[in-house]
Amino acid sequence: MKIQNLRKKQFIKKIFIKICRILGYEIIDHNNLYIPTSDKFATEELSKPGKRSISVPLGEVKITRQVKNLDIIIKTCTGVKLVSQSKERVFEHNKSEYTFRSINSVIRSVNYAKKEMPNIVFNIFVIDHSSCSEDLSTIKNLLENSNISFKIINLNIDEFSSKINKKNTKGENVTENMIATMSSIYKSFLLAKEKCNDLVYFVEDDYVHQIETIKEMIFSYERISSQINRDFIICPSDYPFLYNKVDKTEIYLGNKRHWRKTEETLLTFMISMNLLNKHWNLFEKMCQFENSPFEEPLHKIYQNELCLSPIPSLAMHCTNVNSVFGLPPNYDWKKVWEENKNYKND
Repeated sequence: MKIQNLRKKQFIKKIFIKICRILGYEIIDHNNLYIPTSDKFATEELSKPGKRSISVPLGEVKITRQVKNLDIIIKTCTGVKLVSQSKERVFEHNKSEYTFRSINSVIRSVNYAKKEMPNIVFNIFVIDHSSCSEDLSTIKNLLENSNISFKIINLNIDEFSSKINKKNTKGENVTENMIATMSSIYKSFLLAKEKCNDLVYFVEDDYVHQIETIKEMIFSYERISSQINRDFIICPSDYPFLYNKVDKTEIYLGNKRHWRKTEETLLTFMISMNLLNKHWNLFEKMCQFENSPFEEPLHKIYQNELCLSPIPSLAMHCTNVNSVFGLPPNYDWKKVWEENKNYKND
């Protein structure tokens, strides 16, 4: 009799689970946090790209802002240590090493995201300025072995020289390195307008990413934009300067991270083409005139558009250890650096 009752209970349980799946409900076993409707535990990935974002215990958010494409534009220059500084970067390697590990970290992160997001189209563009042929060969080999569509573009500074003001806001002459940097930024924005139609991620070549970065950025973008019913901007780094003063902020729940509102970032950020086109005049101005701070036009955009950065950080900006724009706090810098050292074999 006990066996029959057990079988009956199991049969009823299976029927109940099927009904919950049909109706779109999730149920959870409080004893072990198993979710039979998804056949997963609560600690596993529960969200479905383009469909739903699930957070235990807050439940489900229906995705209304689906990400279809992510184009990644990486600006590279292996011959310059730091544009405006003479100090050594953390770990004290040649600039090329930071470029290679940054690109490798992006590739690893994209391929990791593709496992959960097979319907999203990823493309990588590299805009290079004056890297030696050996370094370019390494970059090309990395991309050829990535299983990701890519294109390498050699920057022609003459294309932009006449458009850049040779005096900055302080009345000083703009350096050749800065002119090259501004030309590269200009080229990346124009490339986005020409080639991209959904989300574009602008990346500087000294940001080493955690493997879950791209996945978390996309999942969180879909979730939060669906909740606030508008596009916004994402910066992957939790900069030290964000803790130098006490500012009022807003906290949003992403997929596996908390995200805070910020009104200042550097030039590694993800944005929709809708917002890039909407504020094109300010983006173009940033490429034509050296402001102080350089990103001032970008910060003006943040006064009207939401920009979020993660807590804890998803990427490490490899500048000098003492830089307020560099290493994120409470972060295992060495681990992320070492994870991307075998770029020739990845």
